[in-house]
Amino acid sequence: MARYTGPVWKKSRRLSFSVLETGQELKKRTYAPGQHGPTKRIKLSGYGTQLREKQRIRNMYGLNERQFANLFQKASKMEGMAGVNFLILLESRLDNVVYRMGFARTRKAARQLVNHGHIEVNGKKVDIPSAQVFPGDVVAVRENARNMKVIAEALEANITIPAFVDVDKENKKGTFVRLPERSELNQELNEALVVEYYNR
Repeated sequence: MARYTGPVWKKSRRLSFSVLETGQELKKRTYAPGQHGPTKRIKLSGYGTQLREKQRIRNMYGLNERQFANLFQKASKMEGMAGVNFLILLESRLDNVVYRMGFARTRKAARQLVNHGHIEVNGKKVDIPSAQVFPGDVVAVRENARNMKVIAEALEANITIPAFVDVDKENKKGTFVRLPERSELNQELNEALVVEYYNR
């Protein structure tokens, strides 16, 4: 099975990075998972460092290897810096925009909302999580799903909403105002290592 369905916290500990962007996974145990507890970590080679960074970003956004590689190829053909373009394309995916608007607590939950047909873009139902959202697009919870408990709980959780999206919590809809800037995205990520990985 291509999709990882195991514990997210274990994956975060393996990568020494908070996949959920909350930092909760590494508070209790900062070392890698395993029955022997904390052990001396092997120093990574240049390739190992690049691979780990790729896995961090891939697991954070929840893509499989093929989707990830194809999106990078698309980003590399765009004008500007390939790494920054890549992160912007990842942030423009419908499942990520739904997560950023606060309709779901995690990207996995946002992907499920889209897959199950609970989300519409510009008034039309879209059930493809990888669909690209463009500036000015209006993303909303469909009328038959507005009373769902999970969506209400996610909106009440006060997830920090970034400046590149504008959300109307009352009507459960939002606008993708503009493309995000690099400074607004996770500062722990080093997209240059991913560029090096694919250009090696």
